[in-house]
Amino acid sequence: MSFKDLDLNESIQKALVELGFTEPTPIQKEAIPHVLAGKDLKISAQTGTGKTATFLLPALHKFAEKPGTKVYGPRVLVLVPTRELALQVAAEAVKFSKYLPKIKTVCIYGGAPYPIQNRQLSRPYEILVATPGRLIDHIERRRIDLSGVEMLVLDEADRMLDMGFIKPVEQIAALATHESRQTLLFSATLKGNVMKLAEKLMDKPIEIAVAPEHVRHDHIEQRIYYVDDLHHKFRILDHILNDTTINQAIVFTSTKRFADSLVDELLEKGRKAAALHGDMNQNQRNRTILRLRRGEIQVLVATDVAARGIDVLTISHVINFDLPNSTEDYVHRIGRTGRAGASGIALSLAAMKDKYLVTQIERFTGQQITTHTVPGLEPKARSESRSSRPGPSSRGRPAGGFRRGPQRGPQRSSRFSGGR
Repeated sequence: MSFKDLDLNESIQKALVELGFTEPTPIQKEAIPHVLAGKDLKISAQTGTGKTATFLLPALHKFAEKPGTKVYGPRVLVLVPTRELALQVAAEAVKFSKYLPKIKTVCIYGGAPYPIQNRQLSRPYEILVATPGRLIDHIERRRIDLSGVEMLVLDEADRMLDMGFIKPVEQIAALATHESRQTLLFSATLKGNVMKLAEKLMDKPIEIAVAPEHVRHDHIEQRIYYVDDLHHKFRILDHILNDTTINQAIVFTSTKRFADSLVDELLEKGRKAAALHGDMNQNQRNRTILRLRRGEIQVLVATDVAARGIDVLTISHVINFDLPNSTEDYVHRIGRTGRAGASGIALSLAAMKDKYLVTQIERFTGQQITTHTVPGLEPKARSESRSSRPGPSSRGRPAGGFRRGPQRGPQRSSRFSGGR
């Protein structure tokens, strides 16, 4: 099947050809006809499956075929959990609507100046991409009317609920009162609170799931290095970053504070490094992503705020300095490399007691993660059983099982350099 077989508007087809889109992904093949038919859908899909086009292309087709009356409010509302994902979705909408000049997209998110967003919202537009918190702010200031929303999209619904947005999402959905509103829900998994939310907001939804192999990332080589302690972990990281095949890398840590501290270490080592996390304002984050795209940053140290939404083709390696707390987050993290069909390498550093996490990841992805060692830096600790679980003493520690003190600066630099 090609995109032509979906019978989308010619202007959309023209944009797709220029973007190099020829064949729909499996989820697009299955879901787009249902979306065009106006059905409610709940879709289980991981990052990289093409889910953004799954809802944007039918929406744009509808606008092109039935322009409707210009109103000062959205016809399509896309709710997303993070600023990065909001920017990514809005950018895709602009690309797909290149030859539909009357279709306008507005993107609003926290951390950006209100005056700029107010000006954008004061003009007619069709598509609104928003994070829940900032959208509620604008609604309370009476700058947005959701009564004309014909399509409500909840993108990465599981992530939004994990971040505590269930009440804002329900509040927003209650204001989208269009009589023929269509609701589309996308989530890594369809269970628990996500299913409860779907039951509240959707009318006889069709359920679609991407086949399991789509979380495998077969084009990404996955390795794991077991470490004895934090000192050993730093030495392994130092060895990895000396690899001349690394073009650009993202190093994931479990806390914002440690991300900043690790960047200090890397800068002292002469590496081109920068941090990306939730304590940075939007301008700072935008500048960091721009520097990454320009090649001014070789190592980006990030928390999971960057696991979704960053699409930089030159990222060759992802390094989990700390293992994530969920298998889904692991898949999202490693998906930052190997973009657009390229190959990539994902490396994880873990304590022996975290083997149970590795087992969970392997079961979820259906792939075995290859254990690697660095000559001269082999772990001394004995391997524990894969069925082991962390004891109570590990609570409150970062993934990886090691305590971190408040120390920064030269004291840690000497450990990071590989010993004295």
